[in-house]
Amino acid sequence: MPNMKNAKKKVIVDAKKKVDNNVFKASMRTAIKNVEKAIMNKDQAAAKENLAIAIKRIDKAKSKGVVTPNFASRNKSRLTKKVNEMK
Repeated sequence: MPNMKNAKKKVIVDAKKKVDNNVFKASMRTAIKNVEKAIMNKDQAAAKENLAIAIKRIDKAKSKGVVTPNFASRNKSRLTKKVNEMK
C-alpha cells in the first residue's frame, strides 16, 4: 500500500479509470460480436445497422484512449469489408 497522500489518491483514480475503460471496451466488443453474428446469419440489414453502432463504439473507445488508433482502424476496416462482401 502506498504511504504518501498523492500515491494513495493515484490508486483510487486508477481504479475509477479501470472501471470506465472496461465499460468502453466491453461495449465495443459486444458491438463487434453483433456485427459478426449478423454476418454469420447472412442478415444484411442487421449487419449494416450493427456496423454503424460498432464503428461508433470503436471510435469512442479510441477517443478515450482505451484502444490504439491502429486497432480501431483495423477493426473498422475488417468489419466494413465483411459487410460489403455480403452483397
